[in-house]
Amino acid sequence: MRILGITVPDEKRLEIGLTCFYGIGISRARKILDQVGIDRGKRAKDLTLDEENKIRLVIEKIPIEGNLKREISANIKRLKDIKSYRGIRHIKRLPVRGQRTKTNSRTVRGNVRKTMASGKRKESKT
Repeated sequence: MRILGITVPDEKRLEIGLTCFYGIGISRARKILDQVGIDRGKRAKDLTLDEENKIRLVIEKIPIEGNLKREISANIKRLKDIKSYRGIRHIKRLPVRGQRTKTNSRTVRGNVRKTMASGKRKESKT
C-alpha cells in the first residue's frame, strides 16, 4: 500500500506500519485506525481498496513528511528571528527544553570530552 509516495510495509500490523510516516507515531496511528474503523492488528496486505482509501483520506488531512518538517523549521526560524529565549538556545546549539548542560547535552554540543589523567605520574631522577 502506497500513500503520498511512501510504501507502508505489508507484513507489519497497521498500527506499526503507519509509523513509517514522519509525523505519525503509534498513538496517532491507533487514532486513525479507530476513526476509520479498521482492526489495529490487520496487516496492510489484507486491506481492501475501500479501507485503503479511507486511511488515505484521513492521512492526507494530517500535516506529515515534508509539510510538517517545513512547519517545524519555520517555527524555529520565527523563534530565532524574534530573539526569544528558546530561539537564542537554538542559535547557540544548546538544549532548548531546560536540560542541564554541565554534564549532558553531548549530542547537541558535540562530543567534547575532558579526560582525566589516571593516577599520578612518577617523576624519574636522571
